[in-house]
Amino acid sequence: MRRLRACLGAAAAVSLAAVGTTALVAGSASGATTALGNRWYAAAPYLMPTDNDPPDAGAIMDATGLKAFQLAFILAPNGGGCSPTWGGTSAVSSDTAVQSVINTIRAKGGDVSVSIGGYGGTKLGQACSDPASTAAAYQQVITKYGLHAIDFDLEEPEYENTAAVHNEIGAAKILQQNNPGLYVSVTTAGTADGTGWFGKQMLLEAKSQGFTPNNFSIMPFDGGFNGAASQTSALANFNTILQSTFGWDQATAYAHEGFSGMNGRSDTGEYFSQADFQTVLDFATSHSMDRFTFWSLNRDRQCSPADNGGRTSGTCSSVAQNSWDFAKYSVKFAGATPPTGTPTPTPTPTPTPTPPGGACKAAWSASTVYTAGNEASYNHHNWKAKWWTQNETPAATDWGPWQDEGAC
Repeated sequence: MRRLRACLGAAAAVSLAAVGTTALVAGSASGATTALGNRWYAAAPYLMPTDNDPPDAGAIMDATGLKAFQLAFILAPNGGGCSPTWGGTSAVSSDTAVQSVINTIRAKGGDVSVSIGGYGGTKLGQACSDPASTAAAYQQVITKYGLHAIDFDLEEPEYENTAAVHNEIGAAKILQQNNPGLYVSVTTAGTADGTGWFGKQMLLEAKSQGFTPNNFSIMPFDGGFNGAASQTSALANFNTILQSTFGWDQATAYAHEGFSGMNGRSDTGEYFSQADFQTVLDFATSHSMDRFTFWSLNRDRQCSPADNGGRTSGTCSSVAQNSWDFAKYSVKFAGATPPTGTPTPTPTPTPTPTPPGGACKAAWSASTVYTAGNEASYNHHNWKAKWWTQNETPAATDWGPWQDEGAC
């Protein structure tokens, strides 16, 4: 499940002026900070704090009433080892950059959850030897930042690795036991049927270990979805999966279910407008679901032009909007009323078709290994690999492994 997730490489050194450089306050390394209600952690949208042109978290709070942020992502070091880093490059143990962002948010009465995993990079569940060592690595993050909430983002390719999933679920259970009151969410891929085979295997792993998080959330996008109706259908189907897996009744399953969407244009060209978000929000609240979040605040602003020339971006939504329109739906889910602002634009632009180009290369195959310079065709476009890749669907992103060479 692709999420436009750039690893925090050289870009981790970007200026933090955009996200605030408030001096350290209570709630930094000492972990002394007051928890918000769980509904806020359940509503926290994802934010990459040092990449994808991070927005000013304080400005978002002022404009929308948002209080909680889901910071992404904790990974294993790119060079190997079982220790937590931001994006594989910046050690949590020596971090000051993300800590500064957290302090800015907490100084304004907010808080953060931290998300581990995501789409790219090596996950700690893959790098650590067992659940205990995986949990010990994540405990460093909880202790460092005084966390009251954590998100396990288990998706491809990690969730196809049974040993890694065993380590992640086992770690989540240990953390839940060792940190009373810790809010724990587990996010995984969504399909029209709810979730796929690997998602179901992950649920069975949780059942076998006797682990129940606050919620299991699915991401119903990048899988042939078309607006809110297809998403609410997937959520209803996922509820049935939760019932059959854990023996829950419908209400209990919804109380342990969450939604994680993507605002605007998804990686595969699906469009999710403000109206779609409202429809899913109504579904989530009417069914007493536990979580409503989205990827990402970095994208919660209008591109120029509004449809971004038919491309998906990590820094804007590719739909007509006012800044932070989508964040306001999270605020509503948390039970707060967003400040009144400028009326939201309603049109959702349709991408301009690209004129046909030259001959198409051999069709892209999920089983083929591609190295830098290799070419393939997908969705009537030719694509060139930037580096080694396998089973990563070509998509028009600036940081993915594929470069769009145009229509064919």
